Amino acid sequence: MSAMRVINMGPDPSLAYRPNLKTNETKEKEGYRNFENSVWTGCSHTKLGMMDAIMSLDQLVDESDPDVDFPNSFHAFQTAEGIRQAHPDNDWFQLVGLIHDVGKTMALWDVPQWAVVGDTFPVGCQYQNSIVFRDNSFMDNPDEKNSRYNTEFGIYEPNCGLDKVHMSWGHDEYLYRVLKFNNCCIPEEGLYMIRFHSFYPWHSHGDYMHLCNEKDLRMLPWVQEFNGIFYPLHSKFDLYTKTTELPDVDKLKPYYQSLIDKYCPGILKCPWSRQRVALQAMRVQMSMGAGTPLT
Repeated sequence: MSAMRVINMGPDPSLAYRPNLKTNETKEKEGYRNFENSVWTGCSHTKLGMMDAIMSLDQLVDESDPDVDFPNSFHAFQTAEGIRQAHPDNDWFQLVGLIHDVGKTMALWDVPQWAVVGDTFPVGCQYQNSIVFRDNSFMDNPDEKNSRYNTEFGIYEPNCGLDKVHMSWGHDEYLYRVLKFNNCCIPEEGLYMIRFHSFYPWHSHGDYMHLCNEKDLRMLPWVQEFNGIFYPLHSKFDLYTKTTELPDVDKLKPYYQSLIDKYCPGILKCPWSRQRVALQAMRVQMSMGAGTPLT
């Protein structure tokens, strides 16, 4: 597991940390995004029930998170219970709170945490200044000097919609792909929360609106509600339901299992393993500054 350093820069979660910046440069390269999609989104590696996946987070402490020092499974139930109090009639919303970080299980398969956690952003177009540490973590990224990628719209059409935008790889995109592949019936609002809750430049800073279509704008308040920005009087469910008082997981499990059975039942096909040799080859290639164009 690669070393990460915590930076105490105040309450804005997008400024709370950044992985080792020199290592992180590969995350911004489009070749890495392409490779990770091909490795992780085939959903042919293993099969696992959602509750088992949540509980496997007991093995993981998110090194990027300055708020907690306990396993992520506890945060999952904390988040779900915070949403349950504020939205007792939206059981799908409660489930989203429970599962939103399940994609972090990638870190249990030797994926470095800088490639799993952290803010996400579009690749294939100009990087906005609201991306955390934008001024010094993209300096050696070849996409910055590529005229195809370094303009406002880059490879995209105006208002093309986020469904057509390639996001930097992380746990958000991974879980979203798993849910879509398995035809889970979580409403679209919930899928947006899962896919874009780490897209702080969009939901917190208002950037990349030029790529959004009408659907994205309709979904944005739901993502902001999840992240506690649109309705500031509500709990910041994702980041600020984290307290030192740990939930009684065994007591809560039956209720949340019923939600899993309703919205994403049975055994899910999940890409939980790793093509280690191919990844290592890609890392070597990109450590030499070789970007790979989108296909």
